Amino acid sequence: QVQLVESGGGLVQAGGSLRLSCAASGRTFSSYAMAWFRQAPGKEREFVAAISGSGGSTYYADSVKGRFTISRDNAKNTVYLQMNSLKPEDTAVYYCAARAHWSTAQAMGLYDYWGQGTQVTVSS
Repeated sequence: QVQLVESGGGLVQAGGSLRLSCAASGRTFSSYAMAWFRQAPGKEREFVAAISGSGGSTYYADSVKGRFTISRDNAKNTVYLQMNSLKPEDTAVYYCAARAHWSTAQAMGLYDYWGQGTQVTVSS
């Protein structure tokens, strides 16, 4: 079992930055591929970014490429999402997710563990 706890959300003006963190329980964190998804009001949850267990591979949704950076610190059992140049359309609840195997396929159903989410609101 892996438990995930997100933090770092908040209210920011358009053009600003936020860094989200996701702390994971368990001794085998480095064996899990990690991802961030988001869900805006009235919309389906969508993929944002993913990173392999070693951190050597990353993958991004086109909508955030060049603005967001996913990283991880396996010594701290934590994955991060650095969000720069934020836009109002980035407003959503951001969820951290984990799965045992890495690939560039990023459907929600591929992930086994989910956090409770953290709200990000970008004002115009």
